[in-house]
Amino acid sequence: MKALKTKGLFTAASLVAAGSVFAHPGHEHASSFMAGFSHPMGGLDHLLAMVAIGLWAASIGGRALWAIPVAFVMTMILGGGLAVAGMSVPFVEQGILLSVIVLGALVLFAKRLPTAVCVAIAGGFALFHGAAHGMEMPLNANGLQYALGFALATVGLHAVGLGFGQVMAKIGTPLVTRISGSLIATAGLVLAFA
Repeated sequence: MKALKTKGLFTAASLVAAGSVFAHPGHEHASSFMAGFSHPMGGLDHLLAMVAIGLWAASIGGRALWAIPVAFVMTMILGGGLAVAGMSVPFVEQGILLSVIVLGALVLFAKRLPTAVCVAIAGGFALFHGAAHGMEMPLNANGLQYALGFALATVGLHAVGLGFGQVMAKIGTPLVTRISGSLIATAGLVLAFA
């Protein structure tokens, strides 16, 4: 029991640690598919936003189930390409943190918007995430392999959110999804002010 409490405290402390520690660690050797794949998994801000996209899409249902995640991934790849091409996307870190907070809030409040508006919101935030991936890719990296890695990891995290959200809806506990949204938004605020 004591070991379980210790692990729980360590996990909680990790979640509230400074955002700079979690944001974008160790991209010095980002030159492969696996480096690209691990990037969204290694940054708490990216991880939370990707799962939130899936949760939000699941809470809306219908065309949003595929339209929101597809818009995010496609625009993220565009953002990565813009950064690699040397184009500057301003306020990248702020946009990423804002995405965590806003997407978490959209899940929390079960906000139903027209699919086109949802796609625009997802795409807008995805541009920041993609730019971060592209800016952190070293010039000697294999861009195609790296981009494929971070795109597939993103799809996987969206699928986790989608799956969880759909299971919660099927068993009649959408409140759990909304609580997940509140945790994501709160974590975004902690990261923003840490």
